[in-house]
Amino acid sequence: MSDSATGAGGGGAHSAGDVAGAAGDVASAAGEVTGTAGLAAGAGDGTRAVRAGLPEPVKHEPTLPGPVFAAHFHLPGDPTGPYTYGRDENPTWTLLERAVGELEAPGRDDAETLVFASGMAAISAVLFSQLRTGDVCVLPDDGYQALPLVRAQLEAYGIEVRTAPTGGDAQLDVLDGARLLWIETPSNPGLDVCDIRRLAEAAHARGALVAVDNTLATPLGQRPLELGADFAVASGTKQLTGHGDVLLGYVVGRDAEAMAAVRRWRKIVGAIPGPMEAWLAHRSIATLQLRVDRQSATALAVAKALRERPEVAGLRYPGLPDDPSHEIAGRQMRRFGCVVSFTLPTRARADRFLDALRLVDDATSFGGVRSTAERRGRWGGDAVPEGFIRLSVGAEDPEDLVADVLRALDESAD
Repeated sequence: MSDSATGAGGGGAHSAGDVAGAAGDVASAAGEVTGTAGLAAGAGDGTRAVRAGLPEPVKHEPTLPGPVFAAHFHLPGDPTGPYTYGRDENPTWTLLERAVGELEAPGRDDAETLVFASGMAAISAVLFSQLRTGDVCVLPDDGYQALPLVRAQLEAYGIEVRTAPTGGDAQLDVLDGARLLWIETPSNPGLDVCDIRRLAEAAHARGALVAVDNTLATPLGQRPLELGADFAVASGTKQLTGHGDVLLGYVVGRDAEAMAAVRRWRKIVGAIPGPMEAWLAHRSIATLQLRVDRQSATALAVAKALRERPEVAGLRYPGLPDDPSHEIAGRQMRRFGCVVSFTLPTRARADRFLDALRLVDDATSFGGVRSTAERRGRWGGDAVPEGFIRLSVGAEDPEDLVADVLRALDESAD
């Protein structure tokens, strides 16, 4: 296993010396082949989420050790072991990295996980650690809103950037000569899906690395490394943690040299998560399967209800049997996510709809236990109609949420 999968944290109530000792004691257990607390390789998603990243039980210690806030650790003599300085490693990160790795790449000893301060920190770490002046990078032209900013910075460094839509595997047409292919599937906010395995095979045949933004799907929706990608990257701010109280990102990779470069980038720019954020994220992962299953089922119910409304156009949800992406999504996704997108006739109608909602907050994130929605055109960075709505389905009762959405549509009518 990688270094990031061989340590664990001590209890937050101990002195600095006790923390270092506890971290060392737990590290040996954490590195055992059996994985977290004997977790079987074929364990179900719920079992895996609940147990992911936990150290072996220690008498009188908490099941999930508290956050370790140390900026430095006792280090007599030559520097050995995983914990030396707080910008490089932290026992609380280690447990979270183990947990994410066990979800994204279960049973893979060649996979390494690194956590970051945000999803954009993780995205930047992969792109800027792998690309050099003169390289070619392929991005989706319908992806996350910050990608145009990333493109401008890459081009400022002399990197050629090509773009193509996610749908129809259109990125295949601009792959020749590329060093790295960046895939976002389902795309945000349009919810198009591409064939990860097909694109990865084509990219590798041309000598390119493949990174997949797995934010919207989560590891319980799809596992990009199993589909041939070199990196799975995501914002843990969204459904992975699910409570809207943490900014976090992660990278999981299966090439040691490439991940060493990602780790070096994290060290250089200091894009590290706080211990409290890492601990909150790990705590929240325990309910991931419960939340994802509830939210996915309710999202399908909402999508089916919206399909019956004449004022709704451009409805997208990969779980709908008649969605343009359903066939591909059904082959590579195990769950279809919590986001539904659609367009209302005008900006004014969309604003009235959002204002009429009672169980849905007008907010820009997605994946939380409380439903959120927004008119994406208000940001100006997405190529969507003025009345385009991105709705993130939370954990409310399906009947209540569907009723609220339909009532808001009625009340917002001209």
